[in-house]
Amino acid sequence: MRSDMLVDGFGFSTCTVGGLDSTDSMIAMWQRLDREDINVVMLSGSVISWFNVVDLNRLYETMNIPLICLSYRDSKGLDDVFRKRFPDDWERRLAIHQSNGERTEILLKTGYKVFVRCLGLEVEEAKKVLDRFLVDGRYPEPVRLAKILARSVLKNLEPFLRPEPGVGNIGGEAV
Repeated sequence: MRSDMLVDGFGFSTCTVGGLDSTDSMIAMWQRLDREDINVVMLSGSVISWFNVVDLNRLYETMNIPLICLSYRDSKGLDDVFRKRFPDDWERRLAIHQSNGERTEILLKTGYKVFVRCLGLEVEEAKKVLDRFLVDGRYPEPVRLAKILARSVLKNLEPFLRPEPGVGNIGGEAV
């Protein structure tokens, strides 16, 4: 999304639910976009798709574009959750999560508080960027639009990804 709020492209990618491939997936999507006019990346969270932890540092180093990662609630951390749910690789998840750094609380022009991790720009600059892309509430328009698009794609592709019995059968063979 451009700073004048016009959408001039978007991309999609997938990652494994409960996996550790979200960073690779985001890098691959960025490479497929093949754009040189992206000035900032906004992420809504660094732990997505059932604890698939994004390595913000690797993402930033690869893209070399300022990155703002938002979250919307205070948190006591995920250490215990990682240990309990992922006994085989909790240390790796925790290491990535901790390397992403501490979050900073900021107050947006709309009066809402968010928490940010910033790479390649200062917190004050990130606040200006976020405020620039806010129309209402706490979700900047690029994040809000990405959420709408992702949910729509998921909803509309679900019948093809997990067809009901009999759906897609042609001549007795599933297609």
